[in-house]
Formats: sequence, structure tokens, C-alpha cells
Amino acid sequence: MRFTDKRVFVSGAASGIGRSVALAFASEGARVLVADLNDSGLEETIDMAGTAGERMVARHFDASSREQCFAMVEECVKAFDGLDVQCNIAGFARSRHFTDYTEQDWQQMLSVNLSGVFYSCQAAIPELLASGGNIVNMASSAGLVGQAYQASYCATKGGVVMLSKALAMEYTKQGLRVNAVCPGAVNTPLAAKFEIPEGADGKLIERLFPLVDSAEPEEVAALVLYLASEQARFVSGVALPIDGAQTAG
Repeated sequence: MRFTDKRVFVSGAASGIGRSVALAFASEGARVLVADLNDSGLEETIDMAGTAGERMVARHFDASSREQCFAMVEECVKAFDGLDVQCNIAGFARSRHFTDYTEQDWQQMLSVNLSGVFYSCQAAIPELLASGGNIVNMASSAGLVGQAYQASYCATKGGVVMLSKALAMEYTKQGLRVNAVCPGAVNTPLAAKFEIPEGADGKLIERLFPLVDSAEPEEVAALVLYLASEQARFVSGVALPIDGAQTAG
């Protein structure tokens, strides 16, 4: 029960890693605001929380909207009288040959995966400074090493890594910790929808996957909760891989 009565915001909580993170926080006593575009998925998350659902509220959320990023922090403060942990997990991936990316592809990826994290952090930091809280951002192994046919995803997740490091440096003397988690392959609905572009080089695609089985969302959630807990009080500015040695060599 490391998070008894802590107030937590989790975006992307309708499925996959976000859902597992929200359920893990709730199981350890936190009050959790879960947010996502997928309203039915959020309802399923709350149902899965069981009795913990009484301490979990859901809000429709578009991570690409600066206005909604700020509104979600206001909603959390209104619901729970403050904010202790901000988990920015909403995001998506899209594979393309680099020259096939359209302007819309790029702008959508940028707005959800990076701008949404930027604005959510902007909105949350005043509340987190007041509560002595922290931020955990969801990056990716694609933010640490280049991956073929993933140029826009790599660029945005690399941005999340460096944004997290920059904020950790800027606010360390004020007691705010900011970290990023960098999963490789994880058994999620997002991964299940992964499509290889037509004509892609299979040998390059092989490098996207770990040498062992994929991680489970619950394993990634355990890492998020560690970084958000007092056990990690001296951990800040890290981009921590959980990728089965995918980025080790």
C-alpha cells in the first residue's frame, strides 16, 4: 500500500499499459483519475478495479488538445483535492516508409505522443510542486535507438525522453522528480495492431523485437509504480528500459 490516499492521474488508461498502471495504483490505495478517448475502455478499467472503482473516476480525454491537458489536471484537483503523481501514458504508433509519411501522420503523432506530454507536464507541475509529487512519462525503446519504418514514433518518443530529463534538471532543487519508462515489445492492443509496411526489409524489422518474449503490461506497470514511489526518492531524470535487452547492443 505504497500509495494510500495518493492522488494519481493516468492517461491512456482504457487498455494496455495505461490500464495496468491505473489498476496497480488503485490496488495500492491510490485515488485515480483515468483518462482516454475510449470511453467504453475506461468503463472496463473501472469495472476491473472492483471495489477499488469507488476510488477511481473516468474522464474523456484527447491528449492532442492543450486545453484538455490542462482541464484534466483541474478535474483531478477538483475530484481529489490535489495531485501527487502524473502518469502520461496516452500515445500510439504508426509504421511507414519514411517518405510515405503525410503531414497529417506527422502532426498527429507529434501532437499526441509529445505535445500532449509537454502540455500535461506544464499543467501538472504547479500542483506537484505543492504536493511533493512526481511525474512518470511513457517513452519507448524507440526513444533510445533508431528503428526502421518508425521515424515519427522514434522522434516523438525521443522527445519524451529528453523532455523528462530536462524537467528533472530544471526542478530537482524544488524536489520534483521526473522519469521516463522505455518499454520494448509489450503484449498490448497497440502491439497487436502493428503492421509492417509493404516492401519492408524483414531483417530490419527483426531488430524491433526483443531476443526473449514480450513483456506483459503488468510488468511495465510495476516499474512505473516503483518510479512513482518513495522507494525511488533519489531516482530522477532516468529513461529506464524494460525491453529484454533490445537496446543493450
